[in-house]
Amino acid sequence: MSRTLHALIHMERADGPLTSEALAEMLATNAVVVRRMFGGLRDAGYVQSEKGHGGGWVLATPLEEITLLDVYRAVGEPPLFSHLVSEDRPECLIERAVNAHLSATLRDAQSALLAKFEKVTLAMLSSGFKEASTGKGKSPQR
Repeated sequence: MSRTLHALIHMERADGPLTSEALAEMLATNAVVVRRMFGGLRDAGYVQSEKGHGGGWVLATPLEEITLLDVYRAVGEPPLFSHLVSEDRPECLIERAVNAHLSATLRDAQSALLAKFEKVTLAMLSSGFKEASTGKGKSPQR
């Protein structure tokens, strides 16, 4: 998801459309990965692609109107926590008890994180970058 956010903020700062190849270079990946990544964003109406000479990807929605939750949903709601629950021995009562407790805790954590995602717009992320790059304000929180 961080790659997607990275690309969207670059798009806001660009002077015009950005090709999949240009975005791929910024993200140190392949243009096919960019096109796949942007499919859900296009379907959700956050970006659009312009074909032909001078074409590429552009924002279709202002960053002020896109939240982290919107992006998370558009990229297919990838797992937020992985490899934390083991199912090596499902017959083991201890493993089942641990997994039940851990799964409940992870559901609570995911709910809290998604609630936070809903409150953060991409404009807020971009603003943090702008302040850090000009030396104004404090660095974005990590």
